[in-house]
Amino acid sequence: MTRQLKQALLLALLSLRDMLASAGPVLLLALSLLAATYWWLDPQPPRTVTLATGPAGSAYADFGQRYAQALASDGIRVQLLTTEGTVGNLQALREGRADVAFVRGGSGSGDMRHDAKAGIMSLGALFYEPLWIFYRPAAIKGAPSNQGVATAVALTSLSQLRGLRVNLDQPGSGVPGLMNRLLQANGLTPDEVIASDMTPEAAAQALQTGQLDALVLVTPPESPVVQRLLQEPGIALVDLPQADALARRFPFLQTVTLPRGMVSLARNQPPDSIGLLATTTALLTSEDTHPALRQLFAQTAQQVHGESGWFNGARDFPNTRTSELPVSPEGDRAINGTPPVYQRYLPFWASNLLERMWLVIGGLIVLLLPLSRVVPPLYTYRVRQRVFRWYARLQQVEAHMEDGDADHTELLNELDELARVAAQITVPLAHADELYALRNNIDRTRRRLLARASVAPLAKQVNHG
Repeated sequence: MTRQLKQALLLALLSLRDMLASAGPVLLLALSLLAATYWWLDPQPPRTVTLATGPAGSAYADFGQRYAQALASDGIRVQLLTTEGTVGNLQALREGRADVAFVRGGSGSGDMRHDAKAGIMSLGALFYEPLWIFYRPAAIKGAPSNQGVATAVALTSLSQLRGLRVNLDQPGSGVPGLMNRLLQANGLTPDEVIASDMTPEAAAQALQTGQLDALVLVTPPESPVVQRLLQEPGIALVDLPQADALARRFPFLQTVTLPRGMVSLARNQPPDSIGLLATTTALLTSEDTHPALRQLFAQTAQQVHGESGWFNGARDFPNTRTSELPVSPEGDRAINGTPPVYQRYLPFWASNLLERMWLVIGGLIVLLLPLSRVVPPLYTYRVRQRVFRWYARLQQVEAHMEDGDADHTELLNELDELARVAAQITVPLAHADELYALRNNIDRTRRRLLARASVAPLAKQVNHG
C-alpha cells in the first residue's frame, strides 16, 4: 500500500511538472503582458491626496474632515490644505499644490475657459452657498416722518448700501470681487461703500456692537456665523426682490429661497420666506489627478452632500447641471450612472483594479484562447518523451546485434538496464500502452538476442566439421 501511494504521488508530481512545463510559455507570456499593461495603465492610485479646503474653522474645513474620514476607510490619506478662501483653493489647484479643491462659482474671475484648457475639471456641484447680507435695520434710514425723524426701513436693494460701513469678507474668499460686480450692476462704485475686510467672526462681532452697518458672507448655512446672526435680535437678512434679475446678469448665480420657519419652526424664524442669491460650490480637480482618486472623491461626494438641506431636496446634489467647468468622466459616471454591482462587495483597491483592467483582461483571454490549444500537444509530447527517448538505446542494441560486432553478454546487460529503467518509468494511464509497448519491444529484442546467442555455437561446430 505504501508503494502504491508513493507511485501515485510520483505520478501526480510528474504530471504537474509536465503540465507546468507545457503551459509555462503561455502563462509567462500572459503574465508579461499583464505586468506591462499594469505598469502602463498604473491602475492603483497614490495613497495620499491633497484637498484644498480654505480657512480653518470654515464650512469647507468641516467638509474636508468628512471627506478625510470617508476616504480613510479605503486606505487613502487626505491632506487638508488651508488657504485664505475659495480663490486660494483654485490657485492651489492651478499650481499643482492641491489635487482636489472646493471652489465657489464665479471665483475664476473670467478665467474658467483658460482653466478648462489647462485640464481643470469638475467632479460635480456640491451645494449652494447663498449670498448672505446681514444688516442693522436701524442703519438704513428711510424718509423723514411727520415729526421730522427718519424711520428705519428694510434693505431691499444693494443701492441702499451707499455710504454704509460694509464688511466684504477677506480678499481670498472671492466675496469682495463678487460684491464689486454686484454693486457696479446697481450703479455703485467701490468707493461709495465704506468697505472693510475683517474675518467673518470679527465682522459679526462688529455688526452686533454697531461698529458695522452690514456684512456680506458667501458660505453654506452650516456656518456658525450664519447660524448665530440668523437668530440675533436687531440683525436682519436682506431679501432681494431683484435676485432674479441679478441671476440673469451673472450666470454663475442662482436664486434660492430660505423657507419660512427654516431656522426655527418653534419661533417661526424667519417669519416669511426670503429670496436670496446663491452660487454653487463645486469639487474641482485636474487631469493630473489619478482617475481612481477622481472617481473615489465623486462617490464620496454623494455620501456627504446627498441629503436634503435648507435650499435643496434629497439627491439634488451632487449634480452636473450647474458646473461652470467640464465634468470629468469619473464625476459624470458616479453622479449620473449606475455603479457596477462588484463595487458594493469588493474593497476599493480590488474594484478599482477590476474596473481599469477588465478590458485588458478580456483582451488577454481572447489572445490566450488560440494559444492555449498548443498546451495539450505539448503535454502529450512531454509524457511520451519519457518513453520514446529510450528507443534510441534500444535501436543501438539492435544495430549492434545485427552487425554482430558486439559481445552478446554486453548487449544483454544493456537490455537488462533498459528493462530496469522502463520498469521505473511512470506515465498517466492514458499513455500506459506506449510504456508497455517499450517493455514488450525490449523483451522481444532480448529473445532475439538469446536466440542468436544459442545458434552461434552450433554454426561454429558445423563450420569446423
